[in-house]
Amino acid sequence: MNKDEIRELEEKIIVVLKNIYDPEIPVDIYALGLIYEINIDETGKVKVVMTLTSPNCPVAESMPAQVKEEISYLKGVTETEVEISFEPPWDQDMMTEEAKLELGLL
Repeated sequence: MNKDEIRELEEKIIVVLKNIYDPEIPVDIYALGLIYEINIDETGKVKVVMTLTSPNCPVAESMPAQVKEEISYLKGVTETEVEISFEPPWDQDMMTEEAKLELGLL
């Protein structure tokens, strides 16, 4: 996979992430700032580093599994790994301006 193909796959992954919503907040996980990193190697292996709104989040098990499953459906993805990180801890400043507006925080 060359750099252009990797960039194209990353854009497709972002579209997938924008269709996954936190069940407690009516905003997608990408706009919420829950995605810290998307790494793709030349073999199509994808690693996503993400967080949750809190360590006690009720979807702590199901959301990462959903992210992994949805990404794995994309053409070109050979393997998917999702890592949960709480460093740095999530806060509202990580949200996009659109997400803040949607939630009435602006």
